[in-house]
Amino acid sequence: MNGCKSFGNQLLKTKGAWVAAKQMHNSPVSALSLCVNLSSAISTSPRCDVTNLDSVKSAFASVGKIDGVVYLAGDYTSMHAQDWNKPEAIKMADTNFMGALRVLGACILDFVNRNEGHIVIIGSLVGFTGLQGAIGYGASKAALMHLAENLTADFYKTKIRVQLFNPGFVGTKLTLKNKFHMPFKMSTEKAAEIIANGMLGNKSVINFPRFFSLIFRIGRILPFKYFILVKEITINDD
Repeated sequence: MNGCKSFGNQLLKTKGAWVAAKQMHNSPVSALSLCVNLSSAISTSPRCDVTNLDSVKSAFASVGKIDGVVYLAGDYTSMHAQDWNKPEAIKMADTNFMGALRVLGACILDFVNRNEGHIVIIGSLVGFTGLQGAIGYGASKAALMHLAENLTADFYKTKIRVQLFNPGFVGTKLTLKNKFHMPFKMSTEKAAEIIANGMLGNKSVINFPRFFSLIFRIGRILPFKYFILVKEITINDD
């Protein structure tokens, strides 16, 4: 739902998020794009592969102290259980979730020692509940959402801020893979604006678009068959 090359570039243009781990399209190599703080116009982009621990360590070592990190590396391929693709499923999990563990592992203890920092994780509305065709992607995004909740609980009453953003459909190269109608799809510019503005606020979780997110949030408490019915009404897979 949220591809990362164009999404990450747009976020960096919008009020300058400090560190964005974003996957390059059709490549396992990612870029860590850094700004010293939100008001800085200076950025550097060391090469980094979030699926490789040594690469992540090297990227962080090359930039030194940072104020915060935005994790939005992402990989997506629509996949049904009946058409299970082992390499693709593992690739999505490795990029979307395991990559976050590698990136956070490279900076979080420094935040703890300083008792300051800002961690922003980009999840997805699809992480709220299981959907057809979301093998690999949905589970990895759900894991990211749970990770953000873990961090929020651990850093409660500290000066380390944790925020989770769960977007719906964003018009990126990844969503071009979808062959179905994507309701409430927004541009990367709009999504980046929402995230950048949210980062300046105090909310720990921001789900958007608001109305579309209600379908997923309510779906968590509905009997599953009713949620699937609502999903089929709003998203046409044909």
